[in-house]
Amino acid sequence: MTYPKRMLVENLAWSDEIAQRDPTYFKRLADRQQPRVLWIGCSDSRVPEAIARVMPGEVFVHRNIANLVSDDDDSLASVLEYALVVLGVEDVIVCGHHCCGGVRAALLPPDGALPHVNRRIGGIRRLGALHRTELLRLPSFEARADRLAELNVLAQVDALHRLPLIQQARHPIRIHGWIFSLIDGRLKALTEPHWISHRLRDTEEAVG
Repeated sequence: MTYPKRMLVENLAWSDEIAQRDPTYFKRLADRQQPRVLWIGCSDSRVPEAIARVMPGEVFVHRNIANLVSDDDDSLASVLEYALVVLGVEDVIVCGHHCCGGVRAALLPPDGALPHVNRRIGGIRRLGALHRTELLRLPSFEARADRLAELNVLAQVDALHRLPLIQQARHPIRIHGWIFSLIDGRLKALTEPHWISHRLRDTEEAVG
């Protein structure tokens, strides 16, 4: 049995189990989605949003190599726009992870076989160069890569703050920066979440 065929078989077992436990579950799921958060994560197969025990319909998701945020990324922009304008999501999570292949690659010479990846992680290379002194103090390549993964999350949170879609949002947005450890399976908050309500603040200032 091929792996994709196994996935189809496992889906049958999963859907039957859910339906037996809650006969109206899929009807409710089909009626609408009402996600609580937008999850911007890495494409790495080891880090699904399921690590937070979320169910279908609870999280709107965007993934890319090394969980990057860029103002010229139309795919991210369309997901963010839909999440904020249509779904009314108030919390946005940027979740990176230790042992990240994209971050590790940014600490190595560019691989000629991966031109698209090389372009994609150019910003992480520059980030690593910016923090070179701190990274070189760490005892191993693995430790440097994991610290750069954390610094990358912080950089993407900053980039997200500056996006016009966030700046012009019609309701307050709360942004979170998280890191996931593959060693112990734990999520860790790297930033303190706070509300961003630029439009509301500007309105209040104009009225005042």
